[in-house]
Amino acid sequence: MRRQPLKLDATDRQIINLLQEGFPLSSRPYAEAAKRLGLSENGLIARLGMLREIGAITRFGPFFDAAAMGGAFCLCAMAVPGAEFDAVAAKVNAHAEVAHNYERAHALNMWFVLATETPGEIEAAACAIEADTGLAVFRFPKEEEFFIGFRVVA
Repeated sequence: MRRQPLKLDATDRQIINLLQEGFPLSSRPYAEAAKRLGLSENGLIARLGMLREIGAITRFGPFFDAAAMGGAFCLCAMAVPGAEFDAVAAKVNAHAEVAHNYERAHALNMWFVLATETPGEIEAAACAIEADTGLAVFRFPKEEEFFIGFRVVA
């Protein structure tokens, strides 16, 4: 979905940056993380809910390495007519295998990641999206893994 630029304050940015480095494994992880941020436990939980609600984050939870567990990831792209972008995005996002979806200013303007339990399911998921949307899904399987940190600056 298309969104307007978000206005995040310094605390929002600090939350996004800090929690990408890890989440405490304890009986009160939100309280422990909140203390590192100078917030109350309820304050952190409320802010995470707000960040999700406004679309600054799409999910808050662990990231699992699907390939290490026998599954697969595949970066995919589509050329979606501008007037149909939101409708196509809704169809693509309806597939449980779609990990995230975003728009780019490019001929291939919709990019998303497929995550499946087995490598063979990638092709089936991409074909199902093609059937639902009537558009080609270009597949870009991972050849090498890179970690790219995302930091929000002031």
